[in-house]
Amino acid sequence: QVQLVESGGGLVQPGGTLRLSCTASGSIFSINRMAWYRQAPGKQRELVAAFTSAGSTNYADSVKGRFTISRDNAKNTVLLQMNSLKPDDTAVYYCNADVEGAVTHKRYNYWGQGTQVTVSS
Repeated sequence: QVQLVESGGGLVQPGGTLRLSCTASGSIFSINRMAWYRQAPGKQRELVAAFTSAGSTNYADSVKGRFTISRDNAKNTVLLQMNSLKPDDTAVYYCNADVEGAVTHKRYNYWGQGTQVTVSS
């Protein structure tokens, strides 16, 4: 069992910044990929940014140039630096991790409980 603990959400004005953090813990052999998703009311959950074990990153077009994802493998932590926030960024942000279990060596995918980001004047 793996748990993902998220922090950093909050209320900011347009143009502001937030920094989200997610740390994975539990029976982990390796983490292949960590990512951030978000879901606004009435909308599907969408990928915001992802960081793979190979060091590659992917971003949604809507956040390119504004958000930066980074990863600390030793701490099993992924960060999302969000700059120039817009009202459309308002959503619940979820951490996601694709892991190989330490006991079974099977692959599992886990979600955090989410952290609210609200961008409003």
